[in-house]
Amino acid sequence: MRRILLSLFITSASLFARADEGMWMLTDLQKQNEVAMTELGLLIPVNQIYNPDGIALKDAVVHFGGGCTGEVISAEGLVLTNHHCGYGSIQQHSTVEHDYLTDGFWAMSRDEELPCKGLTITYIDEILDVTDFVNEQLKIDPDPNGTNYLSPKYLKEVAERFSSEQGIALTPGRKLELKAFYGGNRYYLFIKTTYSDIRMVGAPPSSIGKFGADTDNWMWPRHTGDFSLFRIYADKDGNPAEYSKDNIPLKVKKHLTISLAGYKEGDFTFVMGFPGRNWRYMISDEVEERMETTNFMRHHVRGVRQEALMEEMQKNPAVRIHYASKYASSANYWKNAIGMNEGLVRLKVLDTKRAQQEQLLARGREQGDDAYQKAFDQIRSIVEHRRPALYHQQAIQEALVTGLDFMRIPNTSAMLTALKSKDKAQIKSAADSLKVAADKYFASVPFPEVERIVAKKMLRTYMQYIPAEQRISIFEVIDKRFKGDSDAFVDACFDHSVFGKKENFEKFIRKPGSYKLAFDWMILFKHSITDGLLQTAIAMADANKNYNAAHKVWVKGMMDMKRSAGTPIYPDANSTLRLTYGKVLPYEPADGVEYSYYTTLKGAMEKEDPNNWEFVVPAKLKQLYQAKDFGRYAMPNGEMPVCFIVNTDNTGGNSGSPVFNAKGELIGTGFDRNYEGLTGDIAFRPSSQRAACVDIRYTLFIIEKYAGASHIIKELTIAE
Repeated sequence: MRRILLSLFITSASLFARADEGMWMLTDLQKQNEVAMTELGLLIPVNQIYNPDGIALKDAVVHFGGGCTGEVISAEGLVLTNHHCGYGSIQQHSTVEHDYLTDGFWAMSRDEELPCKGLTITYIDEILDVTDFVNEQLKIDPDPNGTNYLSPKYLKEVAERFSSEQGIALTPGRKLELKAFYGGNRYYLFIKTTYSDIRMVGAPPSSIGKFGADTDNWMWPRHTGDFSLFRIYADKDGNPAEYSKDNIPLKVKKHLTISLAGYKEGDFTFVMGFPGRNWRYMISDEVEERMETTNFMRHHVRGVRQEALMEEMQKNPAVRIHYASKYASSANYWKNAIGMNEGLVRLKVLDTKRAQQEQLLARGREQGDDAYQKAFDQIRSIVEHRRPALYHQQAIQEALVTGLDFMRIPNTSAMLTALKSKDKAQIKSAADSLKVAADKYFASVPFPEVERIVAKKMLRTYMQYIPAEQRISIFEVIDKRFKGDSDAFVDACFDHSVFGKKENFEKFIRKPGSYKLAFDWMILFKHSITDGLLQTAIAMADANKNYNAAHKVWVKGMMDMKRSAGTPIYPDANSTLRLTYGKVLPYEPADGVEYSYYTTLKGAMEKEDPNNWEFVVPAKLKQLYQAKDFGRYAMPNGEMPVCFIVNTDNTGGNSGSPVFNAKGELIGTGFDRNYEGLTGDIAFRPSSQRAACVDIRYTLFIIEKYAGASHIIKELTIAE
């Protein structure tokens, strides 16, 4: 019997050891992943990675700004993340006179570190599996058959009940987040602490941190130093606090050890971070829908906007700085959408999905259980009915919401109500409030002529994809008053509307009138967009009525089927802390083509093009390269490493994630995926999916040799 059990254990471990796919919950590591990770090469026990009763590596991994990951690399709260994650903050501090986007920034003392308004860094203090508690609460819910099991508002109330019963203290900055997993089949509570006094410490110039820009984005091989440095500040007691000159660097309970030993092909690695969203449990109809709605619109609408913006950005440094972060954010998922659709077709993912779903349906038939078939049929019917509304919603969202900054005009309803009341005190109060809002708005759109150019292209693009009879209501005005000329309508908005230019607003506020507000082109345009989003949301809500219940059944079926086959299971990404593991490996993107697992500074020099802003190499970096002045950061063969790839399961949100070696030492920072692996959000292919990482040796080389910021190096714990 002992031999049989041992045989079963070894077989199970082998199955797990082959699985590079997975965004694993830290709470499940010891039970579900430790054997697999050890077989692949892990040299430390998993309780050094995650320990609910003590300090572990997890306590040095933070949620950076809500959309990226960071890692704490010094005892005084120094945080490493990607350049593109810190991009908005770098832009925030950039001016034409101090262009940190172009020139880089390095604080040579603590006094020079720059506070970043609105930026937060969050620690995960505890992770609790509260599935049983939530299910008990759902049983006594007034609507046990409703959708509260996925409602953030309801789950927040349940979290508060749990914390009250368990005596969990919530101090300032400490929050609860209860989330559903596996479609509502499991629940985890995250106890978090958020710091809001975050200061910028260092960032290389974009010619290093963004080398290759849009051309190289999502591609391999890469040669970018995609990193930036920030510091967490707290009050004198180490508690979260708003910015104050009296705050001090946070004395952290855990920071990472950095390894300069590098890696070789086949080395074990693991990554911790906050992957945003993926959809591994979609049926084939949902994949098709994603391709033809969200991805289609991102590709075709964003491409037009970006072309218009880039043309204006290249003419004027101030315009470039203002739109830099918006452009980069847009371009990122524009290329992602293109690559994902190409990959889904190339890898025949729809065929794979159809085979998987038929396997589950067949299993249900064998068991005499029609629940899976009913859920599947319901999801297919829902997708069919909601697709037109989703297509239109995405067109509105991409072209008229994301695409038009000037549509963030202030709300005028309070002013209109006050004017109609004819109450002088009410009118004055509303006018004062509107002045404040208008000042903020005009500051946010300092280049109205750029907005005008983009708006004309966006309206034409929207009209190209949405038939006349389906367009939002403002197009009735455009057809009647402007004879279908959307360009003329945009000109009227900027020339005559209250928020078209400052002079118009100042003229209006001196003598406000209700008629002007009620029939203002720009205000009517915004109302029309809001109504269009509402109508499409209503149409989808009606179609989606039973989606969540059907999806929950379908996901449970997939989980049960995988368990019965001895396949490990993990939930879809939802911006919660996860671990993924694998190896440093090359790959073959096509027949006869093989990509190495690392790149060197030589490649950046080979890509250099001084006439192309994406591939400019700074003069000092060239000097260091030519002199081979790499210090202790060179590889044994004398080359300067830049980036490397691993076959871990990453997605958006993993940007900035620490990449660990088998000893749990930091060897790099994840920043991207490869183009061939963009299908990974829907279907993971270990043979082709790779995560691109900045080699920590390149990061330190840039800090010390390029920037001369050796004081930062002295803060770090480095293993040679």
